[in-house]
Amino acid sequence: MRTTQVAYEADGWGVGELVVSGGRVVWHELPHPTLRTEPTGTHEIAEMLQAYFAGEDVELAGVAVDLEYDSPFFTRCAEALRAIPRGEVVTYGELAALARAPGAARAAGTFCARNRLGLFVPCHRVVAAGGLGSYGSYGIEYKQRLLELEGAL
Repeated sequence: MRTTQVAYEADGWGVGELVVSGGRVVWHELPHPTLRTEPTGTHEIAEMLQAYFAGEDVELAGVAVDLEYDSPFFTRCAEALRAIPRGEVVTYGELAALARAPGAARAAGTFCARNRLGLFVPCHRVVAAGGLGSYGSYGIEYKQRLLELEGAL
């Protein structure tokens, strides 16, 4: 199985990393200005990501990704999130309900915190009931910027 790792630059966002194995995205690190990696190589999916960060309406839900998670609930969360259209958001409670586990909002938050597929499983589209919520090491400003890019704010 062929594995490709690419570091790509997104103007104004920084450098991101992408790993594709067997034709599926298995890992995606969002671009960040503090990432110490230099851009390397090219890949059609990396080019799609660059277009996304340039503001183009790129459809990433159709890109094949590795959805093998450690629990059926996490897999259902990933599948539900891939169906949330660009420009829309759901709360953690709504994501849990979409994943057939109403009342599991905290577990949905845990799933988002562990997401290894960046924009392909768009956890930035999950917000807290009373505001944007957090976005891990990227911070709330990054999440807000992504949602603004997609027209959700």
